[in-house]
Amino acid sequence: MSELLSEPYLILATFIVSLIITVVSIPSIIKVAELKQLFDEPNERTMHDKSIPTLGGMAIFSGFTVSVLFFSDFSQIPELKYVLAATVILFFVGIKDDILVIAPVTKLLGQILAVSIIAFFSDLQFTDLHGFFGIHSISPYFGIPLTIFVYLVIVNGFNLIDGIDGLSAGIGVAAAGTLGIWFFLVKEYQYALFSAAVIGALVGFLRFNVFSVKNKIFMGDTGSLILGLGISVLIVKFNEMNIHQDFDYAKYAAPAISIAILTIPLYDTLRVMFIRFFQRKPLFKPDKQHIHHAFIRLGLSHKQAVLILVLLNLLFSIAAMYLHNILGIRRLILVLLLSAMIVFYIPVLIQNIKKRKK
Repeated sequence: MSELLSEPYLILATFIVSLIITVVSIPSIIKVAELKQLFDEPNERTMHDKSIPTLGGMAIFSGFTVSVLFFSDFSQIPELKYVLAATVILFFVGIKDDILVIAPVTKLLGQILAVSIIAFFSDLQFTDLHGFFGIHSISPYFGIPLTIFVYLVIVNGFNLIDGIDGLSAGIGVAAAGTLGIWFFLVKEYQYALFSAAVIGALVGFLRFNVFSVKNKIFMGDTGSLILGLGISVLIVKFNEMNIHQDFDYAKYAAPAISIAILTIPLYDTLRVMFIRFFQRKPLFKPDKQHIHHAFIRLGLSHKQAVLILVLLNLLFSIAAMYLHNILGIRRLILVLLLSAMIVFYIPVLIQNIKKRKK
């Protein structure tokens, strides 16, 4: 197939095939969910008021994996086989959790197994810290555990922000789009294709998750885990490619830019974990402490809250892309952290002001 189409058309074809497979799959998945009564029932911590099927991740998995398998050139991206193996593992972990619910420890062990396959057997691992705290090249004894940790943080970050319609998928589209455009500009076409597969599956899912009433569906843990893995693979590759600055569009502060691209999932996860820790609540027990809950409490609709958060995430990404040479890694991370703290506090501040006026 790669011999018949030039790179831009190949990437576009990947996006279209991923989109079509996802869109075609979802109505059938919804029918199965209805027959087997596989729903997310409304309760005190959910944001929906009726039973919704939770197997959207199956469609995302199908659209992503089929398009990547069909269009990718494995001779140019040999590490892809390990990524797909990890994706299959997370698919089964997610499906079991969506249908039966599994213990958090079991779920974490499944995630560790999946990402360890990539970290140990492929070159998708951190080998350099880009001068962060004066550290450049690092040994595999430090690089592999760091890589596993980063994969787990990103995967669970997307899992934890999947609380309202379209948020996790919207942030995923923004992140994969940002990275995909960069990979295309530097002519790393296989990873641009990988990004297109992720975006196509997510756009197909959003068609039902956000814009459908009759065939509404959630991505569930299956979708959020696979999404987090796909984005984390792109992030690691982005950092490794920017170790050397001898090509056009090279980014000096790649680690800081990576944090900017993932501002909402990373900072919100960190913020919620701190709140739960100081309130002596289970760290992984769902609640309504997330930033999207704060926006909803202000009276915004789900769509409005998602749009604001996705645009904020894009704003952080674009700002980091332009400021990386001026500020450097440490200063840019500090600016990102302080900016995120201010932005995230605004809806809480407005809510407190409204309470005082009542």
